[in-house]
Amino acid sequence: MGRLIRYKLLEKEILMKTAICLMFLIGYGILLTVPIDSNADSHQKVSEKEKVTLLLDWAPNIDHAPLYVAQENKIFAKHGLEVELLWGGDPDAPLKLVAAGKYPFAVSYQQSVTIARGSEEVLPVKSIGLLVEHPLNTISFLKKTGIKTPADFKGKKIGYTVAPLDVLLFNAIAANAGLSEDDYELINVGANIVAPMLSGQIDAVIGPFRNYEINLLKLEGAEAGYFALEKYGIPDYYELVIITNDAYLENHQERAKKLMLAIQEAIQFTKEKPDAALQLFFQANPDASKELEELAFRDTLDVFATTQVQSVEKWDAFAKFAYEKGLIPKTVEAKDCFVNILEE
Repeated sequence: MGRLIRYKLLEKEILMKTAICLMFLIGYGILLTVPIDSNADSHQKVSEKEKVTLLLDWAPNIDHAPLYVAQENKIFAKHGLEVELLWGGDPDAPLKLVAAGKYPFAVSYQQSVTIARGSEEVLPVKSIGLLVEHPLNTISFLKKTGIKTPADFKGKKIGYTVAPLDVLLFNAIAANAGLSEDDYELINVGANIVAPMLSGQIDAVIGPFRNYEINLLKLEGAEAGYFALEKYGIPDYYELVIITNDAYLENHQERAKKLMLAIQEAIQFTKEKPDAALQLFFQANPDASKELEELAFRDTLDVFATTQVQSVEKWDAFAKFAYEKGLIPKTVEAKDCFVNILEE
């Protein structure tokens, strides 16, 4: 009965996210007609706090805990900002909206920024700072499948959530284990990750986050294992970064600095006072599942950014990997992908 109830809750969550997405897309018709002023005088004196919007990459969750700490604990305000945290229902939309100059900032992914800069039609976005500094994405499986190493994927059905990125990442790890693409079957499961694993439709899946789906499976009474991508041949990368577009950054560098100073302070607070930080997250998100979010928070705390100095080597390594594997059609230089705004 407990499992059935949780399935119903998951179905309800998917329906809610779909509804939110539709509402956000309907709103595009209005919002997109009012672009931000990228050419405004960045030194304009203001008597009130500067209002900015930070788009989220996904529905509010524990990965965003420091952002809600900054909001609820008035750290944004301390740095002269009034920040709206906004989620629209589509994880691909924030980067595109920021690139188009419709919003100033967004939470995004190092992979997405690399793809944006390496596309034939370049999307002019840059990372200005860090939220989560190591990958959360995994290849996950139930322990009862007998999978112990990536070589055990031979003859198995493998789910994936995002094409072509997840497919490319899985194929790279499988190749490192001596497998060919004929040795396993790839199945697109979309966002429906947990149910196909529990029902036996798939043996493993690439896409679950180690802090969320692994804990969700535990709550379902299922013993799960996972392979961390960066330990099996994928270059270590920043899971969550804060992005802006080139024109906005040129004209609003001080505002971008204020934002990252506030986020840096909020991350430090989160690490030093985790219990207080978790309560601030729940204060901002009273409908969040406390049981799941508490477990997720425990498994996320050590990967929140320890520095705001982004590594050229880390950006270069993933860009080289992406080009060599055909994810991007041209090479990308790290300097085009990020700026250490607090050192400017």
